[in-house]
Amino acid sequence: MTERWSLVGKRALVTGGTKGIGEAVAAELRGFGAEVLTLARSGGDLQADLAEPGAATRVVAEACEQLGGLDIVVNNVGTNIRKPSAEYVPGEVERLFQTNLTSAWEVCRAAQKPLKASGQGVIINVGSVASQVFVGSGAPYAMTKAALDQLTRYLAVEWAPEIRVNAVLPWYTQTPLAAPILADESWRSRILEKTPLGRIADPEDIAAAVVFLCLPAARHITGVLLPVDGGFLARGL
Repeated sequence: MTERWSLVGKRALVTGGTKGIGEAVAAELRGFGAEVLTLARSGGDLQADLAEPGAATRVVAEACEQLGGLDIVVNNVGTNIRKPSAEYVPGEVERLFQTNLTSAWEVCRAAQKPLKASGQGVIINVGSVASQVFVGSGAPYAMTKAALDQLTRYLAVEWAPEIRVNAVLPWYTQTPLAAPILADESWRSRILEKTPLGRIADPEDIAAAVVFLCLPAARHITGVLLPVDGGFLARGL
């Protein structure tokens, strides 16, 4: 029982790991015994902008060198530009796709060999309920998250049985990225009205789901998109 609920001896890389959900995930992984490196543009154990070509390959190589291998990758890095669809200007959509989607694709590909060598490799992609329904996040953000869902499913099949690939889909969470929306009382009220559990998620709520999917106890779970949304997707009318 203890071994099924422990990550002692596991080596993990968390992108976007210095604030918000990523910071909480890194702390939760460490709490279960994993050795964790965080990646961010500044302030992380590793520093890089994953939107830049070649950054993913370099970062994964550095992580493997420092940790002696890799068992877990959490693709959490992301950003958003909220606008009506007709108002995006050249470069903005490309930046969103590069940061939210292409970076995860490149990190997954760069990490495939060490994760396969682990024999029990795990990839967790941090998606969003915006991939499933309209939430007013902006079309490009929703598009990147929908594509991330399909990447999750595809790699779960292609890379089994050595690597499990799952995703968590948060609803609005108390993070720096969501802070401007949650500071607007009218938006906050609308969000709470649509959330059956009646509260805004904390980053630790998302981190708990991420870490569960990393545990040996979840060894038969792959290709899953797990909403961590307080019941939002189930609500309907």
